[in-house]
Amino acid sequence: MRQLEFFYFLGSGYAYLSVMRIGPLARDAGITVRWRPFNVRTVMAENNIALRSQTAKVKYMWRDVQRRARTHALPFVNAPIWPTDPDLLANRVAMVAAEGGWCEDYTIESFKAWYLEGVALGDRAHLEHVLRPLGKDVDAVIAQANAPAAHERLKMETDAAREYGIFGSPAFVVNGETFWGDDRLEEALSWATGRRRLQDVH
Repeated sequence: MRQLEFFYFLGSGYAYLSVMRIGPLARDAGITVRWRPFNVRTVMAENNIALRSQTAKVKYMWRDVQRRARTHALPFVNAPIWPTDPDLLANRVAMVAAEGGWCEDYTIESFKAWYLEGVALGDRAHLEHVLRPLGKDVDAVIAQANAPAAHERLKMETDAAREYGIFGSPAFVVNGETFWGDDRLEEALSWATGRRRLQDVH
């Protein structure tokens, strides 16, 4: 099947919109999604992007997410706790989940907990809230996430994002072509289906 690589960060505001939409849209288009969490903080720092210090932009972001959520009939309660996942534990658990084949379920449930239930990502409460219903041993998963292999895999995924020229989350890659932002999800899917009008753009 045709494939789309989905690069995102657990803790990225706009990623919520894509996380909640990409699965059904991709399945309808006959496209498989490779879920690839990465450390967006690293690539943002490398590109001198300091969103935390831009108060007006952050305020705009949450209002924009709220509008787009309404457009796509997605639930939105309030702006979530942000920043979140300070030690990247939630993202390293995603490395464990990716290795085990349950990354999509973990990601969706994590974003629901963060956005809709006010749970900070990476907290013990978050991991218990999300992992237990998925049938996972919380202590065992945390131990794996704290092991060198998970740290290394997160670094490798971040290196992969960098190689594609990704500087923010979410981003989508189709056969080496990079699309940035939730508002490019449909365009990325169209590219993956091989629609010629898009493919002919140089």
